[in-house]
Amino acid sequence: MAHENKVVHSFNFEDELRCVDVFVRPDGTFGFEEYRRDPEDGRGWFPIGFHAEQRFATSAAALMGAILQVHWLAGAMPTR
Repeated sequence: MAHENKVVHSFNFEDELRCVDVFVRPDGTFGFEEYRRDPEDGRGWFPIGFHAEQRFATSAAALMGAILQVHWLAGAMPTR
């Protein structure tokens, strides 16, 4: 089965080796996942948080869940 989730927000840690994606599923629920990549490994990003099964009603709720569960994320949020 093809991966059908659509990323609606993506936030990178300052070292560009970790990120959090907030996504929407085909059923309209939202979730998030934390990923890591190793520069010497060309295979790309790997999930490390195992948060993707959590379900939220809105992208804002998913983002708040991510901020509460991923220790570095609050400091990586853009300021306005």
